[in-house]
Amino acid sequence: MQSTSPSESHPSITARMPFFYGWIILAVSALALFISGPGQTYSVSIFVDPIISDMGWTRTMVSGMYSAGSLTAGVAMILVGRLLDRYGARTMLAVVGVLFGLAALWMSSVDQPWKLYVGFALMRTLGQGSLTLIPTTLISLWFVCRRGKATAIGSLGGAASGATFPILLHKLVTDTGWRNAWQTLAYVIWIALLLPAILLVRRSPESVGLLPDGQQGQLQNGLKNDETVGVRELNFSLSEATRTRAFWLLIVAGSAFPLIGTALGFHQISLLASKGIPAGVAASVFGVMAPMQIVGIFAAGFLADRYPNRYLLAVGQGLLIIGMLWTFLISSTWQAFLWGGIMGLGAGFTMTVGTVIWPNYFGRLHLGSIRGVATAAMVAFAALGPLPFGLLFDLTGSYSLPILVFVALPVSSLVAALLARPPGKDEAS
Repeated sequence: MQSTSPSESHPSITARMPFFYGWIILAVSALALFISGPGQTYSVSIFVDPIISDMGWTRTMVSGMYSAGSLTAGVAMILVGRLLDRYGARTMLAVVGVLFGLAALWMSSVDQPWKLYVGFALMRTLGQGSLTLIPTTLISLWFVCRRGKATAIGSLGGAASGATFPILLHKLVTDTGWRNAWQTLAYVIWIALLLPAILLVRRSPESVGLLPDGQQGQLQNGLKNDETVGVRELNFSLSEATRTRAFWLLIVAGSAFPLIGTALGFHQISLLASKGIPAGVAASVFGVMAPMQIVGIFAAGFLADRYPNRYLLAVGQGLLIIGMLWTFLISSTWQAFLWGGIMGLGAGFTMTVGTVIWPNYFGRLHLGSIRGVATAAMVAFAALGPLPFGLLFDLTGSYSLPILVFVALPVSSLVAALLARPPGKDEAS
């Protein structure tokens, strides 16, 4: 990434604006997170049953292609992170936006398993991976003292996406078919994302003569305690970060939610159907998740600027444990909606703290590369979820066994989060 020192040239138009330009960056980032929706599991899951029915494929095969595509995306995210540091968010958002639309068109033409794999790999790399990594990293570059709050506000785009896309896609797929639905998504992506990315995004506040948070003068040193962020910035390179204990503990702490969230989300329609919940109602549960996710996002965002992030990350894992156990009690619509609320609250906590903790621990200078590796791990873990769920369902006709097996995962993530103390430069030497 280019230097984060303030520009020495004459102030740009963005620097002369009557308000901090970071708020515009925040709005575009929220939009990008919203547009990531077609590549997220909550959208892809709407297409699973229609594709299986139309193509005559097994759930295990489709789950396997999704897992393989997600693993491929995980590897690709390492490169995306490095490219983000090199070329900046403006270029990356524009390129990813074009390719993401083309990937949706590819999905509309799928008629063989290998094409399904390629489509899933593209959708996961460009949507779930890149359009999460790029905007959240951009927010962290523009905000330091208010990073938690800004991340919470930006995350509203992702929450709105989770509330909007599943319901609209369920209707669109029902009315027009799954192939036409993918084509429609391609045009939505291009129309909504490309112009804002090209016209409004800037690499960092320093690149346009500003400081993070709209501060005047230089950032001050001195931190209230070693786990409260907002003043000190200690920058690690990727190689330095990987030599710290905290880096690997955070990888483990971040593993449970993408793995379990993707597994449950991918099979949500089928899982709730096995509990007697109609498909339309099951799709609406995604909409219930969104308001509670917003609650979790804002609670975590405001708390993350004040309290040790590792404790808040552990709270998110605890909510995930409760949500998984609740699936055994679902037998009516209200219980399904309550389950969605618990999972949404846990998602909000986990995603928000899991985003801000990386720049809080490792700084902004090489954030794209560091978070690229972290996102690669997240996407790879997500890939491991759907296949075991689908396979065990095909073998047993029930989701009880995979849920029992997987509930141990957030327990290990909770412990890892509690152990992940902020790193020091001495660890990386």
